[in-house]
Amino acid sequence: MSDLFNEKAKDWDANEMKRLISSKVGSSIIKHVPLQQQMDVMDFGAGTGLISTQVVPFVNKIIAVDISKAMLEKLVSKPELLGKVEAVCQDITDKPIDAQFDVIMSAMALHHVEDTKKLINTFYDHLKPGAKIALADLDKEDGSFHPKGTEGVFHSGFERNELQALLESNGFKDVQLFTAHIINVREKQYPVFLVIATKC
Repeated sequence: MSDLFNEKAKDWDANEMKRLISSKVGSSIIKHVPLQQQMDVMDFGAGTGLISTQVVPFVNKIIAVDISKAMLEKLVSKPELLGKVEAVCQDITDKPIDAQFDVIMSAMALHHVEDTKKLINTFYDHLKPGAKIALADLDKEDGSFHPKGTEGVFHSGFERNELQALLESNGFKDVQLFTAHIINVREKQYPVFLVIATKC
């Protein structure tokens, strides 16, 4: 499979909007998830590590998962992540990691995964009992956020109540939804939610 982010990885961190989204989502995760120094965390769709960079001081280690080798190469080149963040380049819905985590976090990656239910079940299987997910993505939008024809985009955001129902029907409880950020672009507003839930 071709790496859809091969070219984008080169200047990803230079994009002001992407840095701002990551900053707001990272801050919201730190605010709403009780992180502890002994915790092992998965960063799903980790990209260049913009979220991992914020969270890593508060936890034991992070496994950064992405299917883009180019993005992960950027991540592992960051000295502040050395020794505490391990990059894993694979599709965990087809090839799970032999590990369980205290937290699985993700920022703006859900809409790149076609089968949301399968992904939620994969997260469930990778979590320790009582562990948490912290997932951020776009509220349901009219399809205008991404340029027309953008490869690898399967969802134009998500309805919060539908996502909550999906989580609850697949083994999660205590579902909480927050607005982590509002993206202003092309004279439109695109809210970004953070959903937190606990494995039953």
